[in-house]
Amino acid sequence: MNNSFTIGGQIVDLVNTRIFSGVVVVKDGKISKIVEQSVDNTRYIMPGFVDAHVHIESSMLVPSEFARLATCHGTVATVSDPHEIANVLGKEGVRYMIENGKKVPFKFFFGAPSCVPSTSFETSGCVLDARDVEELMASDDIYYLSEVMNYPGVINDDPELMRKIEAAKRYGKPIDGHAPAVTGSLLRKYAGAGITTDHECFQLAGALEKIQLGMKILIREGSAAKNFDALIPLMASRPDKLMFCSDDKHPDELDDGHIDVLVRRAIALGYDVMDVLKAASFNAVKHYNLPVGLLQPGDDADFIVVDDIHNPVARQTYVKGVLVAENGVSNIHYKETYTPNKFHAEFIHADQLFVPDTGQRIKVIRCLDGQLITKSFVARPKVENGGLVGDVEEDILKLVVVNRYQPTQPAVAFIKGFGLKRGALASSVAHDSHNIVAVGVTDKDILHAVNLLIEHRGGVTAYCSTEMVAVPLPVAGLMSNEDGYEVAQAYQNADALAKRLGSTLYAPFMTLAFMALLVIPELKISDQGLFDVKKFEVTSVYE
Repeated sequence: MNNSFTIGGQIVDLVNTRIFSGVVVVKDGKISKIVEQSVDNTRYIMPGFVDAHVHIESSMLVPSEFARLATCHGTVATVSDPHEIANVLGKEGVRYMIENGKKVPFKFFFGAPSCVPSTSFETSGCVLDARDVEELMASDDIYYLSEVMNYPGVINDDPELMRKIEAAKRYGKPIDGHAPAVTGSLLRKYAGAGITTDHECFQLAGALEKIQLGMKILIREGSAAKNFDALIPLMASRPDKLMFCSDDKHPDELDDGHIDVLVRRAIALGYDVMDVLKAASFNAVKHYNLPVGLLQPGDDADFIVVDDIHNPVARQTYVKGVLVAENGVSNIHYKETYTPNKFHAEFIHADQLFVPDTGQRIKVIRCLDGQLITKSFVARPKVENGGLVGDVEEDILKLVVVNRYQPTQPAVAFIKGFGLKRGALASSVAHDSHNIVAVGVTDKDILHAVNLLIEHRGGVTAYCSTEMVAVPLPVAGLMSNEDGYEVAQAYQNADALAKRLGSTLYAPFMTLAFMALLVIPELKISDQGLFDVKKFEVTSVYE
């Protein structure tokens, strides 16, 4: 690939906060010099976009395929937390992500997962202890300590967790946070441990409190959690404390857009263009000490070319001087990969989903569209043949988690908010331990959907008696080894069927995946049962 050339236009210099007419000279993938001079071309040359926090696994694509789609939108780098695959495969999974990412011209910056598993109230495929994290932190391929999700562990000085945090400090690497709804003295202790970011803010007041404690705020707009509208007013007062991220983004949405969408939305709202562009690249590069070019002599030639700075759409994307995408078409070629996995679940049976009627009311999870947090309430269950069943009229359905690492009794709870009128949805993407999670109208529907995934050894499926769409995910039960664009279409088909079955959620599979995440309030479920996040303990389905 040719990575020596000259390109002229209006140069967007985020380091010195100015725009000037000039020529960029690229030699062997680096910017050898920039000459300020008058040029006829009105195009803009600017640093490429950086996703400041993303789980590549949530795209259902391996890193090399993620890069193919992301570069079309001007993304040149990601700050990537591989804790999804680490929960399944441990250090082997982290190494898989690093090595697969090196196959393509794109900049993946992986962290060492700090909370595998995120709690002791779930069954994961692996455990990363402090010695494992220390080993990872020593690697030049690891750039930071990934989000510290176990905020109670920080607040209560958990020795094992604190050893991980101290390892990051010894190696001089940043520590990412995850502290939804933590405030006051508890937040002060959390931030005081050296944790420097948070991507879980969903209200302005909470974000401002964290900024006052020295933390950076990552404005997240993923497939399920959408916090842009709530947090973007910070761009007017604290732009230097902001970064953009997607966190979790499914393949069909990645095909449509990435960080560039947030940039255009922020600029359209009237925020300063340079502030917005810094939040999309400069701030992350500086915070995480990333070797990503910022259009300065000596930098790697990582930049994009756009026609309109006020409506930036990447016409060309360069990584180390290589033209990786042009006019929405990727120049990165598909790379074959092997499929490491850990999947030992056995087919489940109908009697395993039976919940006996005790005459008591039940606790119900209420999921919220566009949020990872849930609410809870108490309801009278629908009873048939002595057992509790889904109630379509009240939109209270069974929610099931099946341990995929060993044959055990499924955990069953109830949830409101999915809106299904028939059929079931199931997924082996279930944060963070990635057991099988399913929601459905009848036990029979759930049974078919779950067993289909067990047959495929991972994936997502939408199922009803007359129609079914499955997306196999043979890489750790999280990612496909197929062409990224084909996976995006297959997922879109599954999503469309979920909505034809009645789901009213914007991203039903993403929402489903987070119903098993025990570190985000209020009520969730793991393979060990219903979980009260506030009390941080397993609780009964019955009131």
